[in-house]
Amino acid sequence: MSKQNKWDVAAMPDQTGRVAIVTGANSGIGFETALALAATGATVVLACRNQAKGETAAEAIRREEPLGSVQVMALDLASLASVRAFAGAFSRACDRLDLLINNAGLMALPERAETADGFEMQFGTNHLGHFALTGLLIALLVKTPGSRVVNVSSGAHRAGRMKWADLQFQQGYTPFGAYSQSKLANLLFTAELQRRLDSAGLRVMATAAHPGWTATNLQAHSGIATFLNPFLAQKPRMGALPTLYAATAPGAVTNGYYGPDGLFEMRGYPKSVETSSAAQDRAAAARLWAESEALTGVSFLSESAPKVELAMA
Repeated sequence: MSKQNKWDVAAMPDQTGRVAIVTGANSGIGFETALALAATGATVVLACRNQAKGETAAEAIRREEPLGSVQVMALDLASLASVRAFAGAFSRACDRLDLLINNAGLMALPERAETADGFEMQFGTNHLGHFALTGLLIALLVKTPGSRVVNVSSGAHRAGRMKWADLQFQQGYTPFGAYSQSKLANLLFTAELQRRLDSAGLRVMATAAHPGWTATNLQAHSGIATFLNPFLAQKPRMGALPTLYAATAPGAVTNGYYGPDGLFEMRGYPKSVETSSAAQDRAAAARLWAESEALTGVSFLSESAPKVELAMA
């Protein structure tokens, strides 16, 4: 492995003066992402469903005496009302947003569940919640020079298929089928977001990453993963590196996708990796965008009016 490929937090540019939101930052790769950004000078908002766990994580970061600062704001991605409340509160408190890291997620729920708005829980949380959040914060991202949106996907996207006739898995629910669809949606969203930004002449970078096989709370519902983690999984600090590369590295590119450089992209240092052919389907990306607007009621970067628009409340 060349030295160039061994990118880690020591190579991160100074983040002083930058403002970042990390969803699901109370544990796992979200916590490590927030910690590294704060350590290098950023002001980081830990956007967490459980505010008490978020405060515990924030205190742990503060004990590391970072150059930057952290604060906690409540965000439940399984509730569009919560997403709107968070976006409104953040927009009133901050006049810039350099990094929106859409990290939070649920994996392979054994039984079908629904969000507060009636969406299948994994699709609703992993994709629709983040879609709405991005749209509601787009004006701040556009206003901030050099801003980036990072969507955290998974190698599982390769097994994903968009179930257009039944996006909510009301028929034939399978835990991994719903999860892999949501992770494919993350990449289709990234591609269409970047295309629309480019079409509107807006200099915001949309990019994506995946953590490989990393031992986190995300795998709580997978007995096999829990059993194999001690043998195959890497630590969350390593699993966060692709996200941090996508968020901060000068070499990251628009609509890029970064994951570990080891065997089968399971572990290692970040590198550019390939997406599935399904994730490169431009028609599917456009269709998902339209479906997401209709489901969430959040509309932005309209094709008919290529300019910055405030998302619909």
